[in-house]
Amino acid sequence: MSDRHDVLIIGSGIAGLRAAVRLGGSADIAVVSKVLPTRSHSGAAQGGICAALGNEEEDRWEWHMYDTVKGSDFLGDQDAIEIMTRDAPDDVIELEHMGVPFSRNVEGRIAQRPFGGHTRDFGKAAVKRACYASDRTGRVILDTLYEQCVKTNVRFYPEYNLMDLLFREGRCVGAVLMEFATGKLLRIQARSVLLATGGWGKMFKTTSNCFANTGDGPAIHLKKGYPLQDMEFIQFHPTGIKGFGILISEAVRGEGGILRNSSGERFMERYAPTIKDLAPRDIVARSIMREIRDGRGINGEDYVHLDLTHLDGKTIDEKLWEIASFARIYAGIEPKREPIPVQPTCHYMMGGIPTDNRGQVISDETATPVPGLFAVGESACISVHGANRLGTNSLLDLVVFGRRAGDAISEWLAESADYAQLPEDNVTIRLEALVNASDTEKVPDIRRALQSIMTEKCSVFRDKEGMTELKRDITRLKNRYGRIGLSSRNRHFNYELLDAWELDHLLDLAEATVNSALWREESRGAHFREDFISRDDEHFLVHTLAKKEEESGTVTIETRPVSITRFQPVERKY
Repeated sequence: MSDRHDVLIIGSGIAGLRAAVRLGGSADIAVVSKVLPTRSHSGAAQGGICAALGNEEEDRWEWHMYDTVKGSDFLGDQDAIEIMTRDAPDDVIELEHMGVPFSRNVEGRIAQRPFGGHTRDFGKAAVKRACYASDRTGRVILDTLYEQCVKTNVRFYPEYNLMDLLFREGRCVGAVLMEFATGKLLRIQARSVLLATGGWGKMFKTTSNCFANTGDGPAIHLKKGYPLQDMEFIQFHPTGIKGFGILISEAVRGEGGILRNSSGERFMERYAPTIKDLAPRDIVARSIMREIRDGRGINGEDYVHLDLTHLDGKTIDEKLWEIASFARIYAGIEPKREPIPVQPTCHYMMGGIPTDNRGQVISDETATPVPGLFAVGESACISVHGANRLGTNSLLDLVVFGRRAGDAISEWLAESADYAQLPEDNVTIRLEALVNASDTEKVPDIRRALQSIMTEKCSVFRDKEGMTELKRDITRLKNRYGRIGLSSRNRHFNYELLDAWELDHLLDLAEATVNSALWREESRGAHFREDFISRDDEHFLVHTLAKKEEESGTVTIETRPVSITRFQPVERKY
């Protein structure tokens, strides 16, 4: 079975929908989603989208750019960061005009609040830059963009999974999808394909990510022989609910929440004396882990407290309602009276598919484009986040570069050839092998083992010994994967089959991650090597490109330069 569309967008989160809205009405657009479109993971974003609007106090895009560059530990590409921060005010206002119901200040303007790492006057003090809709910012942006897509007759393929990308003579010409309900495969011709498949946090034991975040786009891209960029940089959000990983947004600290250790000390004053609890996430996560390692976790355990009890009830009820409800449901506490138990949780992937600043996928260190293929959002690496993403820059990245990717695709459609004949693929053969696999290994056992070893040996703290062991562990898990057996041969809503397909992706992405992390013998942003605790700009101020060799299956590392325009690397102080 086959179909055709001018543009095939894989992923219905904010990045994919923003591109679809930009293109809507001018081409035949289709959006593929593993879930119902409005259940995409972008809807989980709570705290805000940043822009130097200056609605609450003076702000400038140059300050926002500096904060983003500094937050990235100077690994972010400054040409792309300048585009994002310059465009931010106009893009946020455009969202408002589409109907996004932002919270308002007393003057009726879009309300703004502080967020980690965002400052005024090049680092002198925190600034109110995060535009928000209570604590449901991602939810309302996602819903608004979906409405705009419906308005322009964008075609949706809900509950379809990306199985493969199809290429002819180096050009991406379509994709293979699987419908969950029937198990049937659908081959789609497309003049262009945009990957917006999100992150792969399910590689770790504790994560804020949804179950669908298994890195499908980047993993397939890697299998096709193309590189993935900066895979070693994985953000662990400081404040996931203990034992669950469910996010307690940085908005809580933006509204005045305080992190405390077992003695009730506001310990961030020791690690970031200027902006304290609003330091960038990599610094706060490591600070929490150091408190725990030094025996100052609550009751000697592996968590600390996030204290809201000094905030007035109105602030919690109006600005943090959903977050407070999470604390009540999952931690069993009333945040107005009790502190919330929190610990770092895998949250965001800074690395991914390398692209230029318009979403065009590039294939090597010289930025050679892959014709017909684009990527945006967390699955892509532009790179505006470098070694560490600032809070609220994620939604901004999705909106700005989703729009820009739409523009680039529009130009590609005007200039490119028509539909190309689809090549043969091996998806049917691979699926049949999986469905009929009858060996003894089980997918959940292998997945749990992967999540455990990645959490133990490649999370907030890393070293050569642990990651060398991890490489061997992943090889053993891949061997075990070759001996799996499924309990059901049914093709209808066979989620065991889907889990097996996704586990193959996670194993490949874990392999690319650990090889990149071993190569980078320094500490930078979210990548902290206990055997190389300093940043080394002389040798490692470069992006990594992890590539899987077709014949040997080994992962090799190449590099490409970082774009440095306005701000030279300096020591990060907060």
